[in-house]
Amino acid sequence: MDVFLVPVGEGRCEPYCEVSDEVVPAGAAATAAGWRHRLMARFREMLAAAERERARAREAAHEEGSAGLGTRLKRQALRWIAERIAEQRLLWHLRRQTEVTLLHPDDMNGDQAQRIVRAALERDANRHWRWLIVDALLFALSGLLVLVPGPNVVAYYFAFRVVGHLLSWRGARHGLAEVVWHPTPSRDLAALRTEVARDRTERRPRVRALAERLRLEHLPTFFDRMTLGRA
Repeated sequence: MDVFLVPVGEGRCEPYCEVSDEVVPAGAAATAAGWRHRLMARFREMLAAAERERARAREAAHEEGSAGLGTRLKRQALRWIAERIAEQRLLWHLRRQTEVTLLHPDDMNGDQAQRIVRAALERDANRHWRWLIVDALLFALSGLLVLVPGPNVVAYYFAFRVVGHLLSWRGARHGLAEVVWHPTPSRDLAALRTEVARDRTERRPRVRALAERLRLEHLPTFFDRMTLGRA
């Protein structure tokens, strides 16, 4: 697994990765035994649906205006989930890693890069643990809505957040305690530093070219989001 330390301004770097998601078997939620297995199966199905929607939106954005209100609302919800997936993808996949290649700007050394990553993982572990407790309590309270006719959308929402925060917390702790990091300098990542302060329209072609060389399809979107308000 490769993790990229992306410069985002003011001497800050953020870890980032792109990896393929697990294939979700059809009907997994119906066949899994036990409430925890069913919850995880539904969670994976939500991830798969969100990823399909993100791919569909890139290929057919012009069709959005012709869709009905219900379809548009569903698509917007799935895109929101896709954004949350993008933010936590690194931590989720760290849970199964033993060794990781850490690509970092070549104007810093490997020890600096590892310190930045460890500090980020510490912050993530603490943040996701706090939100796991909060959302678990809210998920339990959402059970009171079971008497309301129709699907318990609130419970589904907090179930998604509980599982997401749990996986992220476990990934951050695993990355700190179990993963061996192999720092590798990258000139392309260092080149991103000069793009932070530029106008987004001006820098977009260069950021896309860097993303293509690094084989990171969604890097431009991540870079714009992390540098929001700094350009």
